[in-house]
Amino acid sequence: MHDDSSRPPTSEADDHTLVRAALAGDRAAFDLLDRKYRRRLFLLIRRIVRDDRDAEDLVQDTLFKAFRALDSFNVEYSFEKWLFKIASNTCIDYLRRLRFAPEPLDLHDGDDDTPPRQYIDPNSPRPDEELERFERQELLHTAIESLPEKYRIVIRLRHEQELDYVEIAERLGIPLGTVKAHLFRARQMLLKKLEPYRHLFEP
Repeated sequence: MHDDSSRPPTSEADDHTLVRAALAGDRAAFDLLDRKYRRRLFLLIRRIVRDDRDAEDLVQDTLFKAFRALDSFNVEYSFEKWLFKIASNTCIDYLRRLRFAPEPLDLHDGDDDTPPRQYIDPNSPRPDEELERFERQELLHTAIESLPEKYRIVIRLRHEQELDYVEIAERLGIPLGTVKAHLFRARQMLLKKLEPYRHLFEP
């Protein structure tokens, strides 16, 4: 028999088990959660801040905050969503500090017309816009993942791989009418799942 005690959790139930163990004083339990989510946190945060070093620092901040606030986590909910919400708030705070940071004093008295260095492009999206865009992507991804497999597959082939109906039918070896029916049903299910977040998807 293999010892699974050093393996990262693979399900939400595993997450909750490790959260309880961590709250009981088992630091190794939180280390397993760290191993499971660190890379995903980095990819999430890197897309927002666009800097590897800053992203690594913010991942560490996120995990530290999560560990400190672990006793506030409700195990009736998803640990992943709770953790990613902490990451989102950490990124918002970081981007706001960056946007409003004072300009460094430039003692170089050059003759060129180079404008002073900006900490952040004033024309770039606001932090809340960046996070709303990311939140939309995450909500859509989560909704698609929750679909029954036959619907999830056709949605991915249609909207991620951009295959047309005929190509999907050929790929899956099913009738064209079935593809259309699956796509219609999948979209109806997604609309229902995303209804509470409709304000995020409206122009």
